Amino acid sequence: MKAEPAAQARLLDLQELDTELQRLDHRARTLREASEVADLKERLEKIDADILAVRTRITDTGREQRKAERDVDQVRTRAERDAKRMESGQITSAKELQSLQSEIASLERRQSELEEVVIEVMERAEALEAESARLSAEREETAAELTAATARRDTAAAEIEWDRTRASQDRDRVAGEVPSDVLGLYDKLRGQYDGLAAAPLRYGRCGGCKLALSTVELNDIRATPADEIVRCEDCRRILVRTEESGLGPKGQQ
Repeated sequence: MKAEPAAQARLLDLQELDTELQRLDHRARTLREASEVADLKERLEKIDADILAVRTRITDTGREQRKAERDVDQVRTRAERDAKRMESGQITSAKELQSLQSEIASLERRQSELEEVVIEVMERAEALEAESARLSAEREETAAELTAATARRDTAAAEIEWDRTRASQDRDRVAGEVPSDVLGLYDKLRGQYDGLAAAPLRYGRCGGCKLALSTVELNDIRATPADEIVRCEDCRRILVRTEESGLGPKGQQ
């Protein structure tokens, strides 16, 4: 396969642009800002779940408090009714009077117990309200952080896309200066060798696999016409001869 030395040299320019495009694609996939946005979204989802759980507990506690207050009211009402009966003077039986007094005392103890339950439930409700307020404030702060992080991510992504558009345009222009058969080989090798298809030969060493060529290999390249495509015997990438190839005047023609 043949190509003028100038066209072969353009392969190095093309490789540099393709490497830059690979780097930009990798950067787009691994944006720190994107990871930050994902973390903040996850944190926001957890806060929302916690808020929902706390609000559910607040509702349950409110229901529990209302029930406890109704129980207190029922006991108080019954105790007041019994006290009125006792004060009315209608009860003449000492045994019945003693029984009523005992019941009133029992109701008073029960009322006291239920009032303590009400207080305990109210304290839990206050703690839950405080937790709900804390979570709401945390959510507001996290949402603001997410908005800012999303803006940073979008800005970074836009910058990458701008660089990618520029590099793609440059690649199209450079690729147009390379013979189609050589370009086809280059693209094929890129797919086989992790995107690196063309490498410079500098000081007797392949820029692709970084291995030094043997004297025999260098002599073979030196004897090859300058318009002939040569490839590294080790990594099989296209070797582009440069002024620093170490081949001498003939290898530079």
